[in-house]
Amino acid sequence: MAIEVIEPGLATSIQDEGRPGYYNVGVPPSGALDLYSAAAANALVGNAPTAAVIESAYMGPKLRFTEPAVVAVTGADIPVLINGASAPSWESLDLKAGDELSFGILAGGARIYLAIAGGIDVPVVLGSRSLYALGAFGGFDGRALQAGDVLPVGAGAGRMGRSLPTELRPQFGKEVDVRIVLGLYDYRLTDEGLSSLVDRPWQLSPVADRIGFRYSGNTLKWKDRKQPFGAGSDPSNITDAGYPVGSIQVPGGIEPIILHRDAVSGGGYAQVGTVISADMDLVAQSAPGAMTRFVPVSLDEALAARALAKARRAEMIAALS
Repeated sequence: MAIEVIEPGLATSIQDEGRPGYYNVGVPPSGALDLYSAAAANALVGNAPTAAVIESAYMGPKLRFTEPAVVAVTGADIPVLINGASAPSWESLDLKAGDELSFGILAGGARIYLAIAGGIDVPVVLGSRSLYALGAFGGFDGRALQAGDVLPVGAGAGRMGRSLPTELRPQFGKEVDVRIVLGLYDYRLTDEGLSSLVDRPWQLSPVADRIGFRYSGNTLKWKDRKQPFGAGSDPSNITDAGYPVGSIQVPGGIEPIILHRDAVSGGGYAQVGTVISADMDLVAQSAPGAMTRFVPVSLDEALAARALAKARRAEMIAALS
């Protein structure tokens, strides 16, 4: 079967769990920004967690199905429409040949996930079907979806009648606490600068995409020093270092940027902290205007949060199996 793209939505791409293992040569992991929602969508239709799904930001696509299909929509709070009639999210849905799936106006969150039984069957590149737009590879023809595209779907019967329990569905608020581990270069901040980072809320700007999420509202102060050879003149410059996914850099000391799954792997800005892995989905579902507090935690607390997130995902998979 195939899916015809009538309207592409916004920044709509094909993503799976990503391509780890190539960051050391400059290829980021890519993959769904909200991995939990993508995994839930796959589980709802009976796919393996590695199956490719459709990800959109803020505005969903309009699609026509050429054959019967089982689908599920998860992620952001947005009305789901089948031939113009309301349909539930976080449930498996049965579509007939010729049915059109579309979306209403976003009410909460930021990113929408659509899984189809069988998965989107685009070529595997470096172990993943995920689009890496800056590299122009993966996904559908190495780019975001466009009107007129026809997406191939793999074989899969799908499973009807599945619904994720409400208590396992994430909630997306307009005020969020994002946990971070400070470092590697937080020592470069003055006491006032560090307080500005973690004691005051930041507002997510409209500059929020798969590469990075930029925040505004405060200013950080850096300690005076003579810049080392090889570093730029900006007080936040360093000689080059690697960037972990989730690292926070603050060019000019003004606007923190959380680097997400399509970000470069290194550069010359100081990383004042790193978002813990358990909260990266939360960042992904933050919409512009969301007020965010960066909450410092220890490495032990970060590891405990990761274990809890892993257990919650396992509970979700078990609830749908």
